Amino acid sequence: MAVTSARPEHGGEAADGGEGADRGGAADGGEGVKTVAGRTVRAAGAALAELVGGLGTAATALLLLLLLAAAAVTAPLGAGLLLAPPLLHALHALAGRERERLGRRGPEVLAPQPAPPTRLRTALGDPVTRRELRWLARHGTVGLLLGLAGFLLPLSAVRDTAFPLYWRFVPENTTATSVGFGVAHSWPEAFAVCAFGIGSVAVILGLTPGMARLQAGPGRRLLAAGPDQDLSLRVAELTATRAAALDAHATELRRIERALHDGTQNRLVSVTVLLGAARRQVARDPSRAEEILERAQSAAEQALAELRTVSRSILPPVLDDRGLAGALSGLAADCPVPCRIDVDAPERCAASAEATAYFVVAEALTNVARHSGARSVTVTVRARGGRLRLTVADDGRGGAEEAGGSGLTGIRRRVAAHDGTLRLASPPGGPTTLEVDLPSGS
Repeated sequence: MAVTSARPEHGGEAADGGEGADRGGAADGGEGVKTVAGRTVRAAGAALAELVGGLGTAATALLLLLLLAAAAVTAPLGAGLLLAPPLLHALHALAGRERERLGRRGPEVLAPQPAPPTRLRTALGDPVTRRELRWLARHGTVGLLLGLAGFLLPLSAVRDTAFPLYWRFVPENTTATSVGFGVAHSWPEAFAVCAFGIGSVAVILGLTPGMARLQAGPGRRLLAAGPDQDLSLRVAELTATRAAALDAHATELRRIERALHDGTQNRLVSVTVLLGAARRQVARDPSRAEEILERAQSAAEQALAELRTVSRSILPPVLDDRGLAGALSGLAADCPVPCRIDVDAPERCAASAEATAYFVVAEALTNVARHSGARSVTVTVRARGGRLRLTVADDGRGGAEEAGGSGLTGIRRRVAAHDGTLRLASPPGGPTTLEVDLPSGS
């Protein structure tokens, strides 16, 4: 495992070396605590929003679950058979709403194709409908409880934490805590209720992200297209990937042609013109000819430098010389934002996979420096089980969008051309996390 960090260097003198280092360390520590605290609060807020957002579909799921149970009980009487088609239609519609909700909070959940049936006889043997029913049972029970907890925990935390401010105005023998036990008769007991509210805040900060994942888990597993549809979806995905690869290839060729035409070719034309002028000046003014030859040499050196730049943009030689960890360390050193690199790749991946990872990280760090306003960024790379996974996370302002001209569209096309996947999470206020999963080809 290779872990490196790079911080921009600044010139200057240290007037008081020891004290300056201590103050700098204390400042860095304070900034680190603020960064972690801000990230924790934002993650808890996003988790609460996700839990409360799932509360609506969970309540509807419980109601629909009860109606389906009633239809099953009354089926021998005939009433349940009449209710089955509209209830199945409602089930599919609710599952569609949940897919849309999950897609807004994370990776898209692809709906099965074609749409599941609403006729009872066909639906009984349909695997998609059976998975939706399993999701309905879980989301209408466990998901509902988690959603209620996400709704009530902030209210409980605010009520109990502020209890010392109003406990004297509460009627005598009224329950002090939000959970229904305890009576406060003195200031110490009132502050004990306040401590209980602080505990609720700790629960919110520590557990709500896991609760949100637990609520969303059944939907992501059961509402996605099943294994029986993997082949058709894979064909469609490969068709789209092939188109993306061709598009990325054409874009790369245009970039190389532009770089050669606008840069190197112009330099070489300048060298040719200067050499012709020097040849004409040799007999007339040798000193002038020598000056022109120096200019021609300078232009030739610039042309060589531009050729090296173009060749490195095709496949950076640093990948062959130092491997992916060393290449990414070089990017981190050049990044104006303090960057930490954590690479765990026991074996070398295919050259194409490493090149894709290198260009993705390079473009991502450029976006962080230009648009995020971040104080730090972390790049994590893991190679396991034939997959190369990398994550670029920063503590910036968030709100990154592919339509914002930040280069994310180019990153997605490059990843798709390598048959990989990209996931971007960038809520307003941050943090921003870019996750890429590539076949390592090793």
